[in-house]
Amino acid sequence: MLMHAVFYEARKMFGNLVKDDATMIFLLTILASVFQTGWTGVNEHSFIAVKPDGVHRRLVGEIIRRFEKKGFRLVGMKLVQASEDLLREHYRDLRDKPFFNGLVRNMSSGPIVAMVWQGLDVVKMSRKMLGETNPADSLPGTIRGDYCLEVGRNVIHGSDSVESAQREISLWFRQNELQCWEDSSGHWIYE
Repeated sequence: MLMHAVFYEARKMFGNLVKDDATMIFLLTILASVFQTGWTGVNEHSFIAVKPDGVHRRLVGEIIRRFEKKGFRLVGMKLVQASEDLLREHYRDLRDKPFFNGLVRNMSSGPIVAMVWQGLDVVKMSRKMLGETNPADSLPGTIRGDYCLEVGRNVIHGSDSVESAQREISLWFRQNELQCWEDSSGHWIYE
């Protein structure tokens, strides 16, 4: 049904340029490939959120500093008081876990700094920067290894896959809230 709707909308938009269905399908395939490429490689995006405990402990600047020093580009950021509905949707994969309600309660207890970072392998690299979910298992030098003691107060959330990043970003940000900008330091970071 979704593909039919996409095809119908594409036909409305490009109908005067593309006359046959095979060419339209080819065009849509190319557009889908370009869109996916926009989410991978140097243009990969990750959702990072400084949790209420991190905001109250005034760790936001330090966390931003670490991501910038790594060479990632900040493309979206806002301070929000998240609703329980948003948090239940965000953490929907954990809804059957015994800690789910406490997690939602904790995350809605104060402001969250929601961010979108861009860069090469940013999802994988940011997970390494964050450290393990349980701070006791995190190495010194990671955010959780340096600033956290308990799993219930682990300061930060980061997307665990490109697909999760896409879903989480779409929950927390509208497209016009993400800024594409030319970073002049890119040639000093990427070959």
